[in-house]
Amino acid sequence: MAWAATAALVAATSAMAAVPAGAATTTTTKATACPTGWGSQAETRSAATTKPMTNVRTGRHACFDRMVVDVPGAGTGRLGYSIQYVSRVHQDGSGRPVTVGGGAVIEVRVAAPAYDADSGEPTYPARAGQRLPGVNLTGYRTFRDARFVGSFEGDTQIGLGVRARLPFRVWVADGRIVVDVAHNWTGAR
Repeated sequence: MAWAATAALVAATSAMAAVPAGAATTTTTKATACPTGWGSQAETRSAATTKPMTNVRTGRHACFDRMVVDVPGAGTGRLGYSIQYVSRVHQDGSGRPVTVGGGAVIEVRVAAPAYDADSGEPTYPARAGQRLPGVNLTGYRTFRDARFVGSFEGDTQIGLGVRARLPFRVWVADGRIVVDVAHNWTGAR
C-alpha cells in the first residue's frame, strides 16, 4: 500500500515538473506591466551637501517619465531632498511665485546649491523662472513643464509641471537624485 502511494506521488511530481518554467512567468508579467505602489504624498530625506548640482536631465520610459538632478561628488549619504505636490511654487528668499505649466505641479527641492559655495559662481546655467537648460519635454506622456525656481542658502528649487496629480517615487544613486512620475495610477502601459 505504501509503495502505491509513493508511486502516485512521484508520478504527480513528474507531471508538474514537465510544465515549462516560463509559462507561469509570462502570465505574471502581463498582469503587472508597470511598477505599482507609488503614491503622491511628500517624500523627504534629511541630508545636505555643499557639493553643487551641475545638471538636470529627463528621460521617457514605458511606465514613467524621469528627472535626474546631478550632484557630482556628493555620493549617496549626503543627498537630501523634499519632493511634493504644491498648488504653486514660491521662490525661497523673495517669496516670488514662479508659474509652472501642467495640470499639477511638483516642487523638487534639492539640499545642494546650484553655485560654488566658495566663489558664489553658478554651477548650473539656469535663470529663475525660466525653463531648464537643455531639457525638452516634447513627446513626454507625463511631464509638461520644468522651471528653475532658484538656489538660496544651499537649497535648489525646481518646478516640475505634470499632466495631473500622479504617483511618483524618489531615489538616490551615487551623485544624483532621481524622480520618476508614473503615467497613470493603474500600472497599465
